[in-house]
Amino acid sequence: MRAPESILITGASSGIGAALAIAYAAPGITLHLGGRDEARLEETAAAAETKGAIVRRRRIDVTDRAAMDIWIAEADVEAPLDLVIANAGISLGTGDGGPEPAEQVRRLYAVNVDGVMNTALPALEHMRKRGNGQIAVMSSLAGFRGFPGAPAYCGSKAAVRVFGEGLRPMAAREGIAVNVICPGYVRSPMTAVNDFPMPFLMEVERAAELIRRGLARNKARIAFPWPVYATVLLLQMLPPSWIDGLMGRLPTKGGSGK
Repeated sequence: MRAPESILITGASSGIGAALAIAYAAPGITLHLGGRDEARLEETAAAAETKGAIVRRRRIDVTDRAAMDIWIAEADVEAPLDLVIANAGISLGTGDGGPEPAEQVRRLYAVNVDGVMNTALPALEHMRKRGNGQIAVMSSLAGFRGFPGAPAYCGSKAAVRVFGEGLRPMAAREGIAVNVICPGYVRSPMTAVNDFPMPFLMEVERAAELIRRGLARNKARIAFPWPVYATVLLLQMLPPSWIDGLMGRLPTKGGSGK
């Protein structure tokens, strides 16, 4: 893939989104950064600007389809988007181990699934008109197997992964790359609320660099770290009845998150 010069990132106010914005920031780069937390978004934008990037920030909710359509259209008019990263997401779990509240499940899917669609689909339409571009969607290694501590989160990330992988060959026919990002545990506000061991916890800057390199190589699936990736692939292949007992003993995630 050619080096992108016009980039749009959702969820850029913290975590992986902020780290990606700073990793891509350089003279000649235009960054369109969206996020819900205006103060933290401004911090990300300021850090990117110190590296010479032109930064356009937008306080926006990815669940607002109309607002997302307008923002992406405006960004594409200013400078045709080379790369769009649908990164925004939240992480919620079962808390005390009981079933997730229905409203929590719906909220999580609204952000993690609808939010990705509200980013990727309008970007795809603009890129199709000129026959080039790249779209990355943020899934997770949790999207390879449902874990009882966060079933809705796992389901939402599985939906994003399968959507992206299904879209990739079709979009490629029109000159558009689609990539699926599947991180494991990354140190961020999302994982800061976890009070259980997180194997191979990675610093966010390292994660951003792995993603940036994977996108430059147009990798279909950017999954890391490899020991956790190998483990979830194994769990995915085993019959559920073989591992239900093990799954039931795993720690639960709190019922609120970022």
